Amino acid sequence: MQQRILFSNENKHILNTILKLAFPIIIANVLQTMYQLVDTFWLGRLSANAVASVSLSFPILFLVVSLGGGLTLAGTVIVAQHKGAGDQKMVNYASSQTVMVIFFISIILALIGYYSAGTLMNLIGAGEELMDDAVIYFQVSSWGYIFMFMFFVYQSLMRGIGNVIIPMYIVLGTVFLNLVLDPLFIFGYGPIPGYGVAGAAIASIFTQAISAAFGLYILFKGKRGIKIRLIHMSWDFKWVKNLFSLGLPASLDQSSRAAAMAAMVMLVTSFDSEIVAAYGVGARILSLVVVPALGLSIATTSLVGQNIGAGRLDRAERVGNIGMLIAAIGLSLLGIILFFLAEPLTRFFVPDDPHVIEVGSKFIKIMAPTFGLLGIQQVLNGVFNGAGLTKVSMLISVMVLWMARFPVAFMLSNNTSLSYEGIWWAFPISNAIAAMIAFMYYKRGSWKKIQPQLV
Repeated sequence: MQQRILFSNENKHILNTILKLAFPIIIANVLQTMYQLVDTFWLGRLSANAVASVSLSFPILFLVVSLGGGLTLAGTVIVAQHKGAGDQKMVNYASSQTVMVIFFISIILALIGYYSAGTLMNLIGAGEELMDDAVIYFQVSSWGYIFMFMFFVYQSLMRGIGNVIIPMYIVLGTVFLNLVLDPLFIFGYGPIPGYGVAGAAIASIFTQAISAAFGLYILFKGKRGIKIRLIHMSWDFKWVKNLFSLGLPASLDQSSRAAAMAAMVMLVTSFDSEIVAAYGVGARILSLVVVPALGLSIATTSLVGQNIGAGRLDRAERVGNIGMLIAAIGLSLLGIILFFLAEPLTRFFVPDDPHVIEVGSKFIKIMAPTFGLLGIQQVLNGVFNGAGLTKVSMLISVMVLWMARFPVAFMLSNNTSLSYEGIWWAFPISNAIAAMIAFMYYKRGSWKKIQPQLV
């Protein structure tokens, strides 16, 4: 009987819809992650210190991006619920307001990032041999926030209405461009000088500007399901307040993750630069694994939001159940693959340092068995976000990262013979705790009693 219910026509349709929506999102996110992976590849040809300096910058960059990124998620939720309710006028209005808010926030964050670079790198514990490269990389990257956020908000709005193909193609094109620009600006060629570590950031800014231009052009033309207008971008304080009420918890959620990453880096920097480089490679692999989990989470957010807007709570719950099943199976299989490929993957990024290869591959092997649990937690976050419960996702993240991952990493690395490997073990332990907490709240069913955010 349960098997017939699981494979009913409606559930098959939901399964196909999730996969159809999630696959282009996953591909787009994989391609966006390729920016960092390509940077790591070419910088590894400079030195292990070059990889380490960028690894120090990455958590802080992610922290600053997260402060605005939650508001783009709020745009996805609001647009999805208006789409489900069949209100195209409000879809367009909400999109215009979201673009306006994100644009101003991106300018503020770019200025903060540039002028606080040295202080932040000191705070995170950058050593003398890494400081200069870490600061210049961070400063140059900060100016790319404006372009990055404009493309992120375009992606988020398109995802809210279920249009995910064109953003994927835009990212694909810019990644191929980055493959050419990265070595060009890092090493130089002809009249173009080599900028070293800063060259990787310069290449990213060029590609981010192009993707932002394409995204805004599509939104203003209005031929892909959303049409934004300048006349709708004057401050609507009631609407902006609603955006912030949804977006700030999501921003704090993402920011708490980024801050936890920065805190973990501070633990890692108490060891030598080779351990920092190994952590950088492992963190890059983890960011690649998180991509399909986030893709399923975003697809779940969109579909749950649309179904709640349409008053179909039963279907919203089916979306959550099927999304969890996909994540558990798919991410577990990916974990098995990465477990056996850990050493060659680490060698690919840092080919000339045997100790970094050994330590980095062990980090990957320790994390890999719990990637399925990571996927379950991310899908359930998508359910809560789609229902407008962004505070729940935030609280789960804060509890798990700051009450589990960091304390466990600190205790094991400082008070046991595991040394730096204690930091590695904190990741699977916290993944298991996060999945358990999210699943328990999901089964309580409180998320189904929240009213749609139709403002």
